[in-house]
Amino acid sequence: MILVHAICICLLFNYAVSGIPKPDEKRVLDHDTLSHVQHYQNDEHNKQYDHEAFLGEDAKTFDQLEADESRRRLGLIVDKIDGDKDGFVNLSELKSWIQYTQRRYIDDDVNRQWKTHNPNNTDKIHWDIYRKNVYGFLDDFASQESENMGEEHFSYRAMLKRDRRRWSNADRDGDDQLSREEFTDFLHPEESSHMRDVVVTETIEDIDKDKDGKVSVEEYIGDMYRQSEDNEEEPDWVKHERETFSNFRDKDKNGFMDEQEVKDWITPADFDHAEAEARHLIYEADSDADEKLTKDEIIEKYDLFVGSQATDFGEALTRHDEF
Repeated sequence: MILVHAICICLLFNYAVSGIPKPDEKRVLDHDTLSHVQHYQNDEHNKQYDHEAFLGEDAKTFDQLEADESRRRLGLIVDKIDGDKDGFVNLSELKSWIQYTQRRYIDDDVNRQWKTHNPNNTDKIHWDIYRKNVYGFLDDFASQESENMGEEHFSYRAMLKRDRRRWSNADRDGDDQLSREEFTDFLHPEESSHMRDVVVTETIEDIDKDKDGKVSVEEYIGDMYRQSEDNEEEPDWVKHERETFSNFRDKDKNGFMDEQEVKDWITPADFDHAEAEARHLIYEADSDADEKLTKDEIIEKYDLFVGSQATDFGEALTRHDEF
């Protein structure tokens, strides 16, 4: 879930206005495909990272389950993760499960969007159709003077411009229509290797507040932390991020991250988010340090697992037909 940025982890939600779907006001690509929040906060692991990674739209429904019922369903999920039925969940099995839940979320999202924008289930969706469905309401304002248009509509026009660029990048054969595979790249560019440059460009646009085409340390910090008005001292984790920027992000030491440095940051080579999260979960729950988990160890760490993508609790724990 790079997202994010996500990844965005990057999701498209539609809002009805006069019966016309409108895009979410803030479609932000995530720097990590598994969650929209920082993995570490206040120098400690942020459990919310586990809770929000690969949640899906039904995440909040988990809170409606009684604790005992949630534990019971968690145990049934452990049985599914244990592919070789040896009574243990190893790194490979947990990583595979995390990848499966991520893929299921993406497939469900694409299926929903495909049906919305292509009710006749043709082989491709043309840009004009997508634009009319999502941004058609902007045509009502086309004849108005710019000073009579609110900031909201300027924001939507900026999103339209961004979507147009992303659509063109996803359109591999250049016919201005997207196949299902291309449409998946459009909706989830963080999951496609040939869309990485789009992810980088959109990330810079979101963080680069002064629009100089690069990311300063203050813009980098501002993407993660907002200082309160009483000028409180920055927490240690923010100071650590400043050091990380200077020592690792800003490789040429000019005080900014350029496009390549941002790319190295959000799409690091040879880094597997699913494996990293699987290792983290095992480290947290492995009470006997044998590098694999029993069902009892997982249930013991209930608070960790019920919110992690290992359970996909917005989906797996609430699908009554699976239990």
